[in-house]
Amino acid sequence: MTTNQNDLAQGIELQTRHKDPLLGCLVFLSKYYGKPFSADAMSSGLPLVDGKLTPELMPRAALRGGMESKLERKVLSELPKLMLPCVLLLKDGRACVLISCSKSKEKGNAESEYENDKLEIVWPELPSSHEIIDRETLEQEYSGYCFYIRKRYRFDERSKQTLKTNNEHWFWETLRRSIPIYKDVLLAALFINLFAVASPLFVMNVYDRVVPNNAIDTLWVLAVGMIILLLFDFVLKEVRAHLLEIAAKKSDLLLSSRIFEKVLNLNMSHKPASVGAFAKQVQEFESIREFITSATIAAILDVPFSLLFMVIIAIVAGPLAWVPFFLVIIMMCFSFWMKNKIKFEVEQGSRYSVQKNAHLVESLQGIETIKQTGAESQFQSKWEQLVGNIASWNIKVKKYATTVGTFNGLLSQLSTVFIVILGVYQISEGNISMGALIAAVMLSGRALAPFSQVALLITRYNQAKSALITLDEIMKLPAENMERYLHRDHFKGDITFDNVTFAYPGSEVAAVANVSFSIKAGERVAIIGRIGAGKTSIEKLLMNFYQPNEGAIRVDGIDIKQISPADLRQKIGCLAQDINLFYGTIRDNITLGVPHVDDEHIMRAAKLAGVSQFTDGSPEGLDKQVGERGQNLSGGQRQAVALARALLFNPPMLVLDEPTSNMDNYSEAQIKKQLSVITKDKTFLLVTHKASMLALVDRVLVMERGRLVADGPTDKVLAALKSGQIKASL
Repeated sequence: MTTNQNDLAQGIELQTRHKDPLLGCLVFLSKYYGKPFSADAMSSGLPLVDGKLTPELMPRAALRGGMESKLERKVLSELPKLMLPCVLLLKDGRACVLISCSKSKEKGNAESEYENDKLEIVWPELPSSHEIIDRETLEQEYSGYCFYIRKRYRFDERSKQTLKTNNEHWFWETLRRSIPIYKDVLLAALFINLFAVASPLFVMNVYDRVVPNNAIDTLWVLAVGMIILLLFDFVLKEVRAHLLEIAAKKSDLLLSSRIFEKVLNLNMSHKPASVGAFAKQVQEFESIREFITSATIAAILDVPFSLLFMVIIAIVAGPLAWVPFFLVIIMMCFSFWMKNKIKFEVEQGSRYSVQKNAHLVESLQGIETIKQTGAESQFQSKWEQLVGNIASWNIKVKKYATTVGTFNGLLSQLSTVFIVILGVYQISEGNISMGALIAAVMLSGRALAPFSQVALLITRYNQAKSALITLDEIMKLPAENMERYLHRDHFKGDITFDNVTFAYPGSEVAAVANVSFSIKAGERVAIIGRIGAGKTSIEKLLMNFYQPNEGAIRVDGIDIKQISPADLRQKIGCLAQDINLFYGTIRDNITLGVPHVDDEHIMRAAKLAGVSQFTDGSPEGLDKQVGERGQNLSGGQRQAVALARALLFNPPMLVLDEPTSNMDNYSEAQIKKQLSVITKDKTFLLVTHKASMLALVDRVLVMERGRLVADGPTDKVLAALKSGQIKASL
């Protein structure tokens, strides 16, 4: 990489740190603790706000850098020295790293000496220089908040963990964070259920004491007390509902974020074959979320108090308590029996749903081809078959759930009948009063209600369990681990393939077989060959989308298995064969991943890639909407936008796969002219079928059936191809 390229890369890095002080502080601390991480590695995939790391995201970014962080509100003079270094948040949105604090003696106006705190700080804009500053000066800028940052201790292989707990599970660990909220909910539930006892007792006392004795004063005392309790009950129910909604929202947000982060960070070798099926599996979280809603938690929390109601029934009405007790047992047994019947239906329905979603996504993606080939009838027939199967499944599952609900309602009504019958005999024998019978009827309804809700939840348990198992399998898939890599800010551009063999997952035929070559920094090389020769596979291996089955790939002499994928891909400008543009403007697609880059870089990349040729004359310019998958642009325009994206930061390495395959001759000539200038002093790897593009390179590699069959200067290789000495073609 030349001096100019180094300066540009360093300038971009410093600009990023200046605009994102918290991230810059983390980058410095990762170096301070002896395991450097780049800004890209720690921020890749995080939901940045205006392109910056926020205090809320700080712990997640620190975790990626092998550190732990905690936000504290502390006066500057009270910061414990043992907790240094720490990150100080300043009033103007900036931040700095406080390294150490010491006292120094200085002379006052009257030649007297006094002690003053001297603080050693590091600014993220200048991480290599330390500054000594007075505490009083820094206090004027200090916001009062700081982040304690510590390096995480990692156990080695000699001390493996043997005890496994649910807290380590991605799902249960997230729910555990809401335990403080659920404690408050449990306290509210305690009082709500205690207040529920008051109403039956009020009625019992009115029937047994007020009515026989015509005690009107007592009636009003009891009524006022009851009204006050009901008001408190209303407030507590509102508070409980609010707390449960907060807990559900918190868990929903954390779990959804964690699942989607896992999906984006998934190792490409383990990516499911069907996008639609995979999307449906990810959406299975909806079933879990519905199962752990506030109503579910409330019902479960009320179950212990149902037993309390039965005890109270036993106290006021004696043997009448056996009626709800036995009915609860019958209710739960019936629900578990139905749960086992629903289990098979849920598993079958889940498979139908996945296949239906896969068919839908595949149809939408290829709708033009379907129309072109007249295959609407074929796809419609398959869709109706899938929808019919799912409809039948829904009928069966809803039938089972309805049966459980109806049966529970029957038991609740029978409870009233049985209690009244048994109560009449108890009254005739003088064991209980009329008021006790009425109170028992009211309390039995409250005792059965939570179990009735739980019984309905049991029927939905299988669906939630199936969804959790599916998501658990996704969460266990290998991901790109950002912590174990060697992080590099700059690359020269040396590339080496050493006896590399690779086959795509599920394929027995090697796409690349025992390939070896070396490309020096600044060298311009093309890879040519027939369709399926392995050219694009080499590009994907170099971008570390896949790992070779055998051999090694090195960049600057370092195996790419040691290099952070985020760092590697940021330093390689890659134009893939399959171009993906996303809904948004041309500007949005050029700056994909770096939305807050300066306009100077955007305009430079747009001009070099030929984007300005079709945007300069348009009133919308770079703000033109491209549509989903870039459908509002032509093939050549999409290619130009993707090329601009690759050239945005002037990377030291360029990998272009058929950069002009969809362009006309004029556009291709312009791109060739620009690339001839851009690729000077860059490592340039060109994958192409066009002989006209080979004028840009000095060396050609020829692939045939996954093997490297020729490697040499462009003129000699082309001559050998024409003479038939090399059995391959463009």
